[in-house]
Amino acid sequence: MIVTLTPNPSVDRTIEVDVLHRGAVLRARATRVDPGGKGVNVSRALAANGRQTRAVLPAGGWEGEQLAALLAPLDVPVVVVPVAGSVRANVSVVEPDGTVTKLNEPGPRLSGEEIEAMTAATVKAAADAEWLACTGSLPPGAPIDFYAQVVERLGSAQVKVVVDSSGAPLVAALDAGPDLIKPNREELAEATGRSITTLGDVVAAGEELRTRGVGAVLASLGADGAVLVDATGATFGSATVDKPRSAVGAGDSMLAGFLAGGGSGPAALAEALAWGAGAASLPGSRMPTPDDLDRDAVTIADRIDPDRPLKERS
Repeated sequence: MIVTLTPNPSVDRTIEVDVLHRGAVLRARATRVDPGGKGVNVSRALAANGRQTRAVLPAGGWEGEQLAALLAPLDVPVVVVPVAGSVRANVSVVEPDGTVTKLNEPGPRLSGEEIEAMTAATVKAAADAEWLACTGSLPPGAPIDFYAQVVERLGSAQVKVVVDSSGAPLVAALDAGPDLIKPNREELAEATGRSITTLGDVVAAGEELRTRGVGAVLASLGADGAVLVDATGATFGSATVDKPRSAVGAGDSMLAGFLAGGGSGPAALAEALAWGAGAASLPGSRMPTPDDLDRDAVTIADRIDPDRPLKERS
């Protein structure tokens, strides 16, 4: 069982255009609406591949009802924490080469009582779980150390914890000693204050974060692949995507694949890359099914070239 916590879920509308021109009137080639939020996406990917999962999330307002309706046919068991505010609605504009422009709303402001209810619901839901994934941005009203507080509330529970967030919430969670974190390149740079331009920089940053008490670091690098830094050292892998459609949710699918693949070691990294590539080949924020996974497209390197440059960010 893999439980996900998404404190700031969303309803995600994805719009595909030929070219994004600022200030112009554009006609969409396609559009779709999906349930969103990092943890929601992780649970969606797991459910799509027949893995046991449970999603904890706050929901309120018309968008909250829409979110629940979108999740209902996806076989994702949901623990809903009622809140007074309305779930946020996000918009992603996707161009043919896979470039994504995202507009994310802040989300509803949660009261102290709502934060406590969400924490208690998470601890209860994770009681029989192997992994708890604490994911995404925090809604207004949540304390910066919210994820750290959740880890501490778990106490002696046997569940392992992964944190996939950014900025201050991620940094605050480090000292709580999560078993795994999954930063992307920008989040890795922000958490360490390092310039991340080569694979060697990624490894050094990952090793630095492990000295803070983190068990392992799964660094997702987009088209460059991913690096796993753990107690055994560092492993690099990549996957080929012939026709990228949308990067929305690809990192979340990667995390789902890593956990489904055992949550540690090169085999889990290979599974993570296959799931991430599968998501990148699909429109909107669709999660890959077994038919979308091409494990032959994954390469795990025998060694890491520390001087290998990362692609320039767009």
